[in-house]
Amino acid sequence: QVQLVESGGGLVQAGGSLRVSCAASRRTFSWYSMGWFRQAPGKEREFVAAVTKNGGNTYYADSVKGRFTISRDNTENTAYLQMTNLKPEDTAVYYCAASEPLRYSGTYYRADNYAYWGQGTQVTVSS
Repeated sequence: QVQLVESGGGLVQAGGSLRVSCAASRRTFSWYSMGWFRQAPGKEREFVAAVTKNGGNTYYADSVKGRFTISRDNTENTAYLQMTNLKPEDTAVYYCAASEPLRYSGTYYRADNYAYWGQGTQVTVSS
């Protein structure tokens, strides 16, 4: 089992940048596929980005492609989501999630494939 703690959320103006982090409790962090999801008020949780366990492949929602970058540092047991050119519609609680290694690219996009979740961090983008 792995515990995840997000940090780095906050308030930023439209067009600004923010980086959120996800610290994992286990030294076997490198074993897990990692994903970021978000949930805005009144909306369902949606996929944002994901990265394979060795960082070699990344996946993005169309809405963030070209603006967000997911990465991980397996020596620090931490995953990151760098967000640039933020828009008001990016306002949401951002959650990181971990999964046993996912084999097929299509599986990274589904929240129910991730067994472990952090508590979330609020990102608010003002217009």
